[in-house]
Amino acid sequence: MGPDRLSALDASFLYMEQPTTAMHVGGVMTFRPPEGGAGFDIDAFIELIGHRLGLVPRYRQKVREVPGRLGPPVWVDDPAFDLSYHVRRSALPAPGTDEALRELAGRVLARRLDRSRPLWEIYLVEGLSDDRLAMITKTHHAMVDGLASMDIGAVLLDRTPQPRKSPAEDWRPAPEPSGLDLAAAAVLENVRRPRGALDAAARAGADLKQAVAGVGRVAGGLLDAARNAARGGPLAPLNPPIGEQRRFGMARTTLADHRAVRKAHCGTVNDVVLAVVTGALRYWLSTRGEPLVEATTVRAMVPVSTRARTGSAGGNQISAYFVDLPVGEPDPVARLCRIAAAMGEQKRDGRAAGPTALVGLAGLVAPAVHNLGARLTNELSSRLFNVLVTHVPGPPRPLYAMGARMEDLYPVVPLAKGQAVAIGITSYDGRICYGLNADRDAMPDVDVLAGAMNSSLAELLERV
Repeated sequence: MGPDRLSALDASFLYMEQPTTAMHVGGVMTFRPPEGGAGFDIDAFIELIGHRLGLVPRYRQKVREVPGRLGPPVWVDDPAFDLSYHVRRSALPAPGTDEALRELAGRVLARRLDRSRPLWEIYLVEGLSDDRLAMITKTHHAMVDGLASMDIGAVLLDRTPQPRKSPAEDWRPAPEPSGLDLAAAAVLENVRRPRGALDAAARAGADLKQAVAGVGRVAGGLLDAARNAARGGPLAPLNPPIGEQRRFGMARTTLADHRAVRKAHCGTVNDVVLAVVTGALRYWLSTRGEPLVEATTVRAMVPVSTRARTGSAGGNQISAYFVDLPVGEPDPVARLCRIAAAMGEQKRDGRAAGPTALVGLAGLVAPAVHNLGARLTNELSSRLFNVLVTHVPGPPRPLYAMGARMEDLYPVVPLAKGQAVAIGITSYDGRICYGLNADRDAMPDVDVLAGAMNSSLAELLERV
């Protein structure tokens, strides 16, 4: 059995990472204290995490580069795996406000993950007001896409206050391969690759119609990328130079309100989410003195998971759409209907958005060229879009950690170069939570944008 190599897209997230663009996803979660007044047993929870890691083997593996970039990086077991390094305890100063939690989250999220270890961290934060507990998670995008990033939460959290039993495990790391072993395996794969390509072509030939459609989607994605770069452009408040430090914003809404707007007007719940973001951006841009006319738009890149369609069990399976958010439109319902029409048209076309289509071809080139292409995509991101907005459906029922009920789940998505803010949205237990990962210097007013999410939704509800 050959080495467990990163896919082309997974490797791209490694190559995109630079000092100002940490490429991890995650979440900021808050928990009520367990019923009965027993308090939250953090030591027992850390022990539980250790027991359950056997259900997600990737979390005890690290990335190894192949010498000479002869092949894509590989996953190998970490023989020095140290749970206490990855699960950390922290505390907020009294009185433990949500503002203090947001400040801590920004500082934690700013730090890149250590490439010499498994690419994840969990912070257990005590001292939150009303005896609540918070959890901040970080997992490198190379390990998971937005949908799969819920995997670690699904493993650690329970559907009932009583933790389910963890399977017994006696984990022993596989011997770590030497650099010579990795290089030899890569050379052998390169020798065999032509035969693999012929086999793939034969399989594709068995369904010519499907093969032609696939080529058309990729070609369309590449053309879309070229058009977007040609007609798009940076928007000063959203696309300034960024640094290494971050701020984090949070807004909580209800799923029922989003559904009420959808039912009264048009589109899907995801379209309503985009309309809420559009209204919030409209208000925030006005506070920055940005001139807004009816034709003013903000281009959003909206990633979507293709995992259900591909049936793949691991790694990143994502595509993306570009949509122009009509921030210049004064009427909130008209904004929603324009977004619904634009998203519907792109879904009917079935085209992968430009950057994803480019990365989809990366498996055909040498890792050194792939590295260069991924970094170029990162550099050009502000020419392709102004803001990233991603909506990930979460669990519809409450989850628990050692009897403590999770109240909120705010997602974290990474910033690309020239992007002041990235907006993640997650539904959970009747709520829709907006998490804003922002550059510290470019967006000192991230809380203004976060607060505008609630007022933007209220504006739509007034028309229901």
